[in-house]
Amino acid sequence: MNVIVNATPLIALALINRLDLLPALFDEISVPAEVFDEIVVQGSGKPGAEALGQARWLRVIPSQRSLTVDPLLLGLDAGEVAVLLAAKDVRPDWVIIDERQARRVAFAMGLPVKGMLGVLLAAVIAGLLTKQEALEDLQNLLNSGIRISTRWQNWLRAELERI
Repeated sequence: MNVIVNATPLIALALINRLDLLPALFDEISVPAEVFDEIVVQGSGKPGAEALGQARWLRVIPSQRSLTVDPLLLGLDAGEVAVLLAAKDVRPDWVIIDERQARRVAFAMGLPVKGMLGVLLAAVIAGLLTKQEALEDLQNLLNSGIRISTRWQNWLRAELERI
């Protein structure tokens, strides 16, 4: 299974020391060069920067298109645009992106969107985390300042109850 990941899910997983879930769950984890630069170069010294800079499991996709902005992509940052354009070309199994507007655009583009909480749920299903650990990770994300809507928090809790 291959995925393309945006910056926010990577940073959030780094904050709770769960970056190891990605290579455990997926065969190929890719980020556009813009996302790598945002986290590792511009974000030097911040959560996830060093770990992602050294991650052998992370494939950096060079910018293949110019970032001329299509009206559909207005309101997104360069990393989000690069993720969506790369996903349109690569057609990954999942596009892991959390920002609301970027998710809306990804859905409109017909891309298979998941978020960071979807990764936690997949880890429980795969036996990498217990339900309790996933709930603790959710709380740790919130305690770390990651904003997650009540709707998505409730979604994760409900999904965990079903398995």
